[in-house]
Amino acid sequence: MNKFTECTFPLKNVRIKDEFWNRYTNLVREVILPYQWNALNDRIPDAPPSYAVRNLRIAAGVEEGEYQGLVFQDSDMAKWLEAASYSLAVQPDETLESQVDEIIDLIGKAQLPDGYMNTYYIVKEPGRRWTNLWECHELYCAGHLIEAAVAHYEATGKRKFLDIMCRFADHIDSVFGPEPGKKRGYPGHEEIELALFKLYRVTGEERYLNLALFFINERGKTPYYFDVEAEERGWVHHWAHKGQRPSQTKEYNQYHLPVREQKKAVGHAVRAVYLYSGMADAALETGDEELGDACRTLWNNITGRQMYITGGIGSTHIGEAFTFDYDLPNDTVYQETCASIGLLLFSRRMLQLEKHGKYADVMERALYNSILSGIALDGNRFFYCNPMEVWPEASEKNPCRRHIKPERQKWYGCACCPPNIARLLSSIGGYIYSRDGNTIYTHLYIGSELEAELDGEKVILAQKTDYPWDGEVTIQVMGITEKEFDLALRMPGWCDQASLKINGEECSIGYRLRDGYIHIERTWTNGDTIVFQMEMKPQLIQAHPQVRANAGRAAIQRGPVVYCLEEVDNGKNLSAISISHDIRLDAYRDAALPGNAVAVRGQGMRINDSLWDENELYRPLQLNVTPVTIKAVPYFMWGNRGIGEMLVWIRCQ
Repeated sequence: MNKFTECTFPLKNVRIKDEFWNRYTNLVREVILPYQWNALNDRIPDAPPSYAVRNLRIAAGVEEGEYQGLVFQDSDMAKWLEAASYSLAVQPDETLESQVDEIIDLIGKAQLPDGYMNTYYIVKEPGRRWTNLWECHELYCAGHLIEAAVAHYEATGKRKFLDIMCRFADHIDSVFGPEPGKKRGYPGHEEIELALFKLYRVTGEERYLNLALFFINERGKTPYYFDVEAEERGWVHHWAHKGQRPSQTKEYNQYHLPVREQKKAVGHAVRAVYLYSGMADAALETGDEELGDACRTLWNNITGRQMYITGGIGSTHIGEAFTFDYDLPNDTVYQETCASIGLLLFSRRMLQLEKHGKYADVMERALYNSILSGIALDGNRFFYCNPMEVWPEASEKNPCRRHIKPERQKWYGCACCPPNIARLLSSIGGYIYSRDGNTIYTHLYIGSELEAELDGEKVILAQKTDYPWDGEVTIQVMGITEKEFDLALRMPGWCDQASLKINGEECSIGYRLRDGYIHIERTWTNGDTIVFQMEMKPQLIQAHPQVRANAGRAAIQRGPVVYCLEEVDNGKNLSAISISHDIRLDAYRDAALPGNAVAVRGQGMRINDSLWDENELYRPLQLNVTPVTIKAVPYFMWGNRGIGEMLVWIRCQ
């Protein structure tokens, strides 16, 4: 393994020109960021208050009052700042920039002379900072603030926020580390590791790199630091009464083993994939092969045994956690939006470690399904959990399913997901392409224009497509007279048949295909055009036999998009519907769906429950079914047409 060499392109070098994704980028700028600004300022009627900006104003001394909200409230504001910065990198906006500057000014005023910055500990418990890393998210909040500062600097060139966070990072470095007199702690909720790597790359300050490596390498060593600090506190816990040990296990926080010895994804799903992302960053920067191997093992365990078909992770609401291999329940699933985003971040870093299309396949799976489902099509409602089936009455009346919401919410008391979606959507241009040496990779098929530099010469790639509804992608090379380099196009794992033409001439794919990418190495001239056609047809997908929740069931997928049944199209009691294993599925543009999206229909069967007496709970088996036409819509669109049932996995005969 070589030290980090791959280059991702700055957001300003990638301009999105895509009917599907421009809708989202415009939505972020015009709706999502303004809505979330109002939410953070407690201006959304009938929504849980955020307190985030109010807490900051109190910490900055410009408003009086008491701290309110959860201990990690700063992180919501930080993620919004990061999202806003990405948006500013693509398109200037004076109003948005003034809002961002307003918050940065408040952060500067709130920061303590020694560099420390956390509103909870500045306002509510000023004498207890760095005493409860296990539970209180200080380093997590610091990480999100640092990531926001890096994004802001790269977007605007302004150093104020970056300098504030460098002082904070310097303070953290003075507190933690292997040196005598420093704390040998690490975050209870991982995140700062990712931020420190970004801060190192933008500043070149090796102390930040070494601090990130310390947090990763120290994790899981004995004596366990969280036990040591809890003993020093007299076992006083933030979330529990004095003397009562919290229910969190070592696995919950991923400190049960040193990171190189961890083989299975365990515990809180978001914390886990943030840790694994940091581990991959460390492997990238240092060339640590053992750490890289650990990342591969963990990624394979997640995607091969613990991932939903939608790219979501986290099987249980208890601890928002992984459970065990193949345990993927549909009706009590957690599948937090943040966890799906974290899996995308982990997969992106694995793609940097080794160029294999399987990592981009998972990025794409999560992106078009479990991530987009986390936000309403109008941009101002959000899911925290993303279920695979919904029965609204059960969500209301069954305590085990109350975390499953049949409609998206205006905001949450714990609102980690909404600004996380915003920062991902506003930075989507950074995930489409990358360069490694003389090769430009196309990982995602999103209409866009890339401006790249190879050996000091500018190259422009113009990608046009109607993906994910159509499998044709056209890429035109522009801006050069003559240049030799390699273009690598991902062959998606869902695609069985594809064709490739260069300047109208058919080209063989087979010999060019390596590790999930079609490599086209040639001397390019201005105007050269590639047409990559992927056959995109609906198909039934089955789960591994060990996934007991899906035994005898099938899901519908077309291209990267997973489909579901909704009550509004198929009536109540979706569990009474079944389909044949050889059902003919037809895809069609549905004018009733936003963006004229593609729906899927076919002939199924429904149990005729009208033949049952209302007080007849059981009876001998009879076959009483009625033919019905089923209609399936993209999973990410569900819940936008009123409250009703939803089902992904359909009984199959």
